[in-house]
Amino acid sequence: MKPGRRFDWRGSEIAWDTVGIGSPLVLVHGTPFSSHVWHRIAPELAHRHTVYFYDLLGYGSSSKGEGQDVSLGIQNEVFSAMLAFWGLKQPNVLAHDFGGATVLRAHLINGCDYERLLLIDPVAVRPWGSPFVQHVRKNEAAFAGVPDYIQRAILKAYIAGAVSRPLTDAEFEPYIEQWTGAVGQPAFYRQIAQMDLRHTDEVQARYNELRCPVKLLWGEQDGWILPERGRELAALLPDCEFTLVPGSGHLMQEDAPEAVVSAALRFFA
Repeated sequence: MKPGRRFDWRGSEIAWDTVGIGSPLVLVHGTPFSSHVWHRIAPELAHRHTVYFYDLLGYGSSSKGEGQDVSLGIQNEVFSAMLAFWGLKQPNVLAHDFGGATVLRAHLINGCDYERLLLIDPVAVRPWGSPFVQHVRKNEAAFAGVPDYIQRAILKAYIAGAVSRPLTDAEFEPYIEQWTGAVGQPAFYRQIAQMDLRHTDEVQARYNELRCPVKLLWGEQDGWILPERGRELAALLPDCEFTLVPGSGHLMQEDAPEAVVSAALRFFA
């Protein structure tokens, strides 16, 4: 599932698209993924909603370039601009991982309002960032120049850690292809090098200010962000329902898409 339309944001292209008819529902992916994560989710939600999806700046089919700021400090600005471009004043929002941090920042910093907010394993409370992430942040240039076959092996091993079931080569490919080649490979390490806890620290103390109903889904086998972080976040969010999903790792859209669809249809009904 690749977005086919483009929005110009400060000279960069943001890839986006819609599917379905009904009340607006915006999907926001995380890292190191793209809007492809919704390929099993969006078609089901489209029976009841107009589903909006896009690739974060520096991800998927959106612009990637040397010197680009793709940090969490800018993604909320992009998201706020997308909502204005779409003319959505108070949509339902479903966000995963970095997407969760993005929409929380947009809500608390940019004043974006949501009807309801469903979060899946979001990056939201410290500490976050795997040992691999910490290592890359210190050695970005060295990793950006590894041969293609090593890059693909790194990506496959990294993404495999986000799921609790084995993925086939065909399932891996859409997640890997965006991060290969002369443009994609440095972009992968660029977004890791710009990961900074200060961007969640800025809003963590303000989570009790949320102005909409919120629900939290967490993979019971999430090895990237442990369920304990999810329980901690749920306690910070007002009247937040916290649900552990058995058999799911961090990438719930691949491990348990039916759980995501079921929760979303009920929560946004």
